[in-house]
Amino acid sequence: MAMVLGIKLINDFAYKKTFGDPYNRLALISLLNAILMLDLPIVDVAIQNPYNDKDFEDDKLTILDIKAIDSSSAIYNIEMQISVCAGLVKRMVFYTCELFSAQMYEGDSYTHLNPVFSICLLNDKLWTRDETAHHRFRLEDRQSGRVLKDTIEIHLVELPKYTLDRGSLASATPIERWAFLLQNSQLYTAEELRELFPEEAFQLVISSVETIYLKTEYREMYETREKALRDYDWKINTARDEGIIKGREEGKLIGIIRTCQMILSVPQSSEESLRGKPVSELQSLADGLQSTLRKRVN
Repeated sequence: MAMVLGIKLINDFAYKKTFGDPYNRLALISLLNAILMLDLPIVDVAIQNPYNDKDFEDDKLTILDIKAIDSSSAIYNIEMQISVCAGLVKRMVFYTCELFSAQMYEGDSYTHLNPVFSICLLNDKLWTRDETAHHRFRLEDRQSGRVLKDTIEIHLVELPKYTLDRGSLASATPIERWAFLLQNSQLYTAEELRELFPEEAFQLVISSVETIYLKTEYREMYETREKALRDYDWKINTARDEGIIKGREEGKLIGIIRTCQMILSVPQSSEESLRGKPVSELQSLADGLQSTLRKRVN
């Protein structure tokens, strides 16, 4: 009986191993065309930073993007993001502009600058009140609608907003089909996936996922990245919970301090002046005021 693969394509190792392999560039081209929907589809690309085992020799979580250039010298940068992080949008804008400006060398003409397309596949929801899944940003005049073509373009794809089921795949758009595979590759056997996605580009991806599942070395690299992600989530959640607890404790002590000061008819500290002080310092101040208050009562 065939086993479910259990390999998530959103895992940064699986993603880079699959789409960053020059052998699979047809899959990358298909994914790019599905997202960008350019007037002239991309025919071929050269991957500038292909998959390398050395990128995964430790368990550090890094953002692993894929950079490619097509036959017309347009530049593409596509990355996988597991969750929303602070400054995500500004970081995307910064790196897109950096890729655009990095083309210039001393003595070069601005006319030689090639367009840059930056894509973020986000396995999370950035704009929770908007059900739009695919966001496209360009330099555009708000009044006339005129677009500064052949400059920069940013795409952000919120994968969880694609909610089609297996039965809808046959009539789905290319980007919907890719979103389904990216989110659900771990739930099916290789045979089931090949039946659902008969196109050559998808077949390459399925074979890559199957290789990760079957080859011990790759499976260990995959599991190492999964563990690193779990540890990262645990640290973030622990820090958040500790911050909430600290905030509650801080608020309670500030309330005690200000109440005691009011009863004792001494100058009352403002909340702003108390916030940010170490909890130990607030506790010491509260204890001193309460001790003074008890002596006065007695």
